[in-house]
Amino acid sequence: MKWNERVLNFIQQLQPPQVPPPYEVLYPFADAEVLQACQQFYKKYYADAAPRYIMMGINPGRLGAGITGVPFTDPIRLKDSCGIANPWPRKPELSSIFMYEMMEAFGGVAAFYRQLYISSISPLGFVADGKNVNYYDDRLLAEAVLPFAQQCLDTQLSWPVQRSVAFCIGEGKNLQYLQQLNQQHQWFDHIEALPHPRFVMQYKRTQIDAYIDQYLQAFSRHGIAAS
Repeated sequence: MKWNERVLNFIQQLQPPQVPPPYEVLYPFADAEVLQACQQFYKKYYADAAPRYIMMGINPGRLGAGITGVPFTDPIRLKDSCGIANPWPRKPELSSIFMYEMMEAFGGVAAFYRQLYISSISPLGFVADGKNVNYYDDRLLAEAVLPFAQQCLDTQLSWPVQRSVAFCIGEGKNLQYLQQLNQQHQWFDHIEALPHPRFVMQYKRTQIDAYIDQYLQAFSRHGIAAS
């Protein structure tokens, strides 16, 4: 089975976890237009069964994958960088801006996606009072989400994922959770931590080139480069 078939099956079968108030789950995949955009995206970049390295974010945000269904991809990047027309307002997401600048520095979007697959500890995001929430921001939320997250990871890691290294997007609590899970399940030989794009864009934007280079160097250490 090809990657695009696996991913589409996966997102169509996602069952949102029950979360405590005041939190709500972002579930874009109930929208036919989201599924159509995802189908086009994954068919364009993942219509093969080649092994890929995995990058693990925290959970989708309301201006990126919470709208488009594609990790770290806002409507602007989906159209302009990936060539996939979509009906959503052209609002930017900071993390998406960083990720696609990094992909261009890597060698282009197609070259990047040929070797890497982006997911998140939780493939569904969360909001409260109209604002993004990370799964680890509240103990009760984390307890509700982690069994769902673990099941989702188990499913994705049954695909042709390179197990020598996983790239964790985030150097704080997301890394701690992924390390704890990896100690229990021995999914990966090594976890490489990377600074979160949101942190870079919000607090270190003048140093974006240095942070992009940090990503590229991390990939290079594991033999991942544009071919």
